[in-house]
Amino acid sequence: MSHYIANLRDIEFCLFDLLGRDAVMGTSLYSDVDRDTAMGMLEEMKRLCENDLAESFIEGDRLGTQFNKSTGDVTVPASFKKSYEAYINGEWWRLDAPVDLGGMKIPPSVRWAIAEMVLGSNPAIHIYASGYAFAHVAYVLGTPEQKKIAKLMIDRHWGATMQLTEPDAGSDVGAGRSKAVQQADGTWHITGTKRFITSGDADLYENIVHFVLARREGGGPGTKGLSLFLIPKFMFNHETGELGKRNGVYVTNVEHKMGLNVSSTCEMNLGEHEPAVGYLLGEVHEGIAQMFKVIEFARMMVGTKAIATLSAGYQQALSYAKVRVQGGDMKVMNDKASPRVTIIHHPDVRRSLMVQKSYSEGMRALVLYTASIQDEIELAERAGDTDRLADMIARNDLLLPVVKGYGSEKSWTLLGTESLQTFGGSGFTQDWPIEQYVRDAKIDTLYEGTTAIQGLDFFFRKIVKDGGRAIGLLGKEIQKFAESGGVHAEEKAALFTALGNLNGIISVLIGHAMESQEHPEEIYTVGLNTSRCLMAVGDIITAWLLIRQADIAVEKLPTAGKDADFYTGKIASAKFFVINFLPQIAADRVIVEATTGSIMDIPENAF
Repeated sequence: MSHYIANLRDIEFCLFDLLGRDAVMGTSLYSDVDRDTAMGMLEEMKRLCENDLAESFIEGDRLGTQFNKSTGDVTVPASFKKSYEAYINGEWWRLDAPVDLGGMKIPPSVRWAIAEMVLGSNPAIHIYASGYAFAHVAYVLGTPEQKKIAKLMIDRHWGATMQLTEPDAGSDVGAGRSKAVQQADGTWHITGTKRFITSGDADLYENIVHFVLARREGGGPGTKGLSLFLIPKFMFNHETGELGKRNGVYVTNVEHKMGLNVSSTCEMNLGEHEPAVGYLLGEVHEGIAQMFKVIEFARMMVGTKAIATLSAGYQQALSYAKVRVQGGDMKVMNDKASPRVTIIHHPDVRRSLMVQKSYSEGMRALVLYTASIQDEIELAERAGDTDRLADMIARNDLLLPVVKGYGSEKSWTLLGTESLQTFGGSGFTQDWPIEQYVRDAKIDTLYEGTTAIQGLDFFFRKIVKDGGRAIGLLGKEIQKFAESGGVHAEEKAALFTALGNLNGIISVLIGHAMESQEHPEEIYTVGLNTSRCLMAVGDIITAWLLIRQADIAVEKLPTAGKDADFYTGKIASAKFFVINFLPQIAADRVIVEATTGSIMDIPENAF
């Protein structure tokens, strides 16, 4: 039996009932994908994920990767390779490839709905297959010659990596010391060491193109001096793709990790023994701006992976709670002769399941809502509607750290404290996949910027630098809904109150930020609470989307038929979330208002 159960019913509900994506399908850019086509794709991916992809999930973890130090090559288990080939042979890679190079244009909302199932069933498959998205970036930003490289990457199914992190620099990308020196033939020789490079090598493809940030000779300090280079594992004929000699980029170590063991996380050496030949992307020194095209995709992917894993954990916990018999009903617990019941009859187990249900369904809606904004970006761009395009880009930028930071933090925490806990001691064993989910999900809070970095980015770049415009527009939309009354008037009133408390949190932080211009130490007070602010925003958006779902469920329930329980669950999730989690934002406001920077004055030895 597969470890993975896809929640396609909820995905369908989010896409069409909540977000109305059928209105954009079959039109304009998406003329080839109407609702029926999209559902056919989703149903086929559900089948593939629950069988072919999920099949190697556990063995991939147990066997991990094998590293040949003498050659710098990495191999993956045969079972995992079979699953990966099932994904590629099914031509799902076309969803990320440019249309000009054989790709298929689908709404991002459908693309990320499909990705959820892949990432929930066997996340390393999606990660290793990121080469097509990288090729898309090279095709859009590259020179005519580099567009040929992008075409070869897709035609020959090459892999790709993103290489930012260095051993000493860590998340401080601007402190990177890798160097690039231009050659007479227009190529560059790159030297340096990169660390924590995902998919640094694997025997899944014949070649890998590494997207590497390095400081060009004469480039200034910080991120502005960085450029982005395409560095292939093997040199190749740019017309035919025929492989030539080995290039000077080698894996020198593969990390032994807590989880996600079938995904190779590598230390890479560039140019130590022979030149690492690279091509300057676009022949322009705009490395950080170019790399952010990849980073944005990666952050969306990481958040989706985390939320997909929470959904998988919840499905496992729910199934277990319905069959695990233990103890008597609490009403008659003193009657030793009373029948034993399944644990879903126990109040605290139900509480735990509803925590998992409300967060997993609410955050799925968050991912797909964000993806629907990406639909609108593409459509506004196509229509030449510059005002709407600017609004949608700003909203997408605002939401990405919420998807990644909030989504990964909540998912990791709930998988360990609720999903695994449902199993009791059995969850701590390898008899069930839940312990692997917990281990695999922890990386999501660290990938592509830790939660604290997401919080800083969210506040300083997406609120302060934006002048509060994007969050103001989103806040007005949520407020309008919260004031709409109707069948869930109490829940909407609670949302309105929570939104007011969130605005209070943001106002306090902005006040400290402004004051720091005269008193620099005030910025510490902001830094102590940016993650708290990010989590509060995540809870507000999740509650908003859950209540919207509950409103729809009430309308549909009278004629629901066999879907009655589904809609009843939607209403229950919204009510539970509002009662149990929105009040915490009031407490967060009190904490933020009381925060001082005194913790920064404590001597290091006092910790």
